[in-house]
Amino acid sequence: NSNRAAIGHLQRQLYGRRYPVLLVSTDGSTVRLRYGEPKRILMLPLDSSTLPEAQRKARLRRQFPSKPKAKEEETFEGIDLDTYKKFWKK
Repeated sequence: NSNRAAIGHLQRQLYGRRYPVLLVSTDGSTVRLRYGEPKRILMLPLDSSTLPEAQRKARLRRQFPSKPKAKEEETFEGIDLDTYKKFWKK
């Protein structure tokens, strides 16, 4: 009945609304399709097994960057403290 929605809420988990989305495949071709979520662009994941070895390693390096190196702490062994003695007086 068409009046059912006016009386109570609809008993469905998923609604039938589909949104226009641009799907971009790995070779760069695009297809317009209807998708359940409102997005502008969907990109298919790239299959890394088809890439040359150099490109595959470069993508992995970009995806998982190396950890930052620890900086060396400064030591006060080589500083002459008499030059700063004027700042300690009141």
